[in-house]
Amino acid sequence: MNPISIPPAAAAARQSTATALAAMLADARDDTLASFARFEQALHGLQVPLRAELNPPLWELGHIGWFQDFWLARFPAWRQGWRADPDTRRRPAARADADALYNSSQVPHDSRWTLPLPDAATTRADLAAQLQATLAMLARVDEGAASRDDHLYFFRLALLHEDMHHEAGLYMAQGLGVPVDDPRWQPRPLPAPPPALAFDAGPWRLGSEADAGFAFDNELGAHEVILGACEIEAQAVRWAEFLPFVEAGGYTQDRWWSDAGLQWRQASGATVPRYLQREGAAWRQWRHGRWQPLQPDEAACHLTQFEAEAWCRWAGRRLPTEAEWERAALTRPAGFRWGDVWEWTASPFAPYPGFRPHPYRDYSAPWFDGRPVLRGASFMTQPRMRHPRYRNFFPPQRNDVPAGFRSCALGCA
Repeated sequence: MNPISIPPAAAAARQSTATALAAMLADARDDTLASFARFEQALHGLQVPLRAELNPPLWELGHIGWFQDFWLARFPAWRQGWRADPDTRRRPAARADADALYNSSQVPHDSRWTLPLPDAATTRADLAAQLQATLAMLARVDEGAASRDDHLYFFRLALLHEDMHHEAGLYMAQGLGVPVDDPRWQPRPLPAPPPALAFDAGPWRLGSEADAGFAFDNELGAHEVILGACEIEAQAVRWAEFLPFVEAGGYTQDRWWSDAGLQWRQASGATVPRYLQREGAAWRQWRHGRWQPLQPDEAACHLTQFEAEAWCRWAGRRLPTEAEWERAALTRPAGFRWGDVWEWTASPFAPYPGFRPHPYRDYSAPWFDGRPVLRGASFMTQPRMRHPRYRNFFPPQRNDVPAGFRSCALGCA
């Protein structure tokens, strides 16, 4: 693998020293608190509607601290890394009811709106004490130990878990109309589509190696796959390429839609992508709580997989598989632009050969249900999460997520 193909921030999060990891954990917490402050300022009483794609912001804040505490300060087996037994008896939480409030594996989603959560000031104080305990543990990790990666496993997991929730908070803000003025989390314009990238048929080693520092369990089990010749777009599809499909009546012509896509379209009543509306000949986008002119050179975003597939049929193209996407990202880093939007692929989320669940059992295994894999990252993703082997996964109807797609030519699979 070409080492420059792994973004430095992502490599650091997975392979860093304890000292560097401590700084990243503190940085992640600063962003978590800044995100929560936006909700405090914009939402009266921090109230949000009960919807499947949302969580109460106060619950989210408490859950982030609880997760870190659950897998580190309270978990005696943390030094064993991914081999640790998750059922090891834990130390009691500082807050007696913490598990009943914040354990996402046991607390039903809809009940989170009625839980007796501590107030914002108390929750912040809990998180400050929890982070201090985590950093004190991290300072005692022996940098020279042969088992350093095991000793750092749960610190890295907690960091990336917090980064995931930070991104979820950003697209939750988008859905609620909460302004986000931090320039780091704004979409960037894309150039006119460059020439597609052509690949010959051949083998590709898909997945992460077990000795590569931290990896999520669903990435492991690196194995060889044989790929056909492929011509894949060098960047994500922009609104400039997607809107002609909409304007040509794509949302009313059933021939472009799969059976599942038709069911979604009929059930949702969608006639245009989420967060878009047409006013005369102009398109506008809902962003930061107001309607703004759509920027046609930005990546098409907040699309379901059904919409991505329909555009591909209309354009005479197809979605890439995750192996095709990964090969292009790792072997053509200079020509393959990614990180503007999460990208739907044609691959179902399934275990790689020899899959072994890591201690956080609910991370991957419950979701091997045929939902598609998304690859890449979005403009809302923390740089530490932007790893070319990372596998994201959402049901195909989700359009609150900042997801788009790129396409491949037909006849070269």
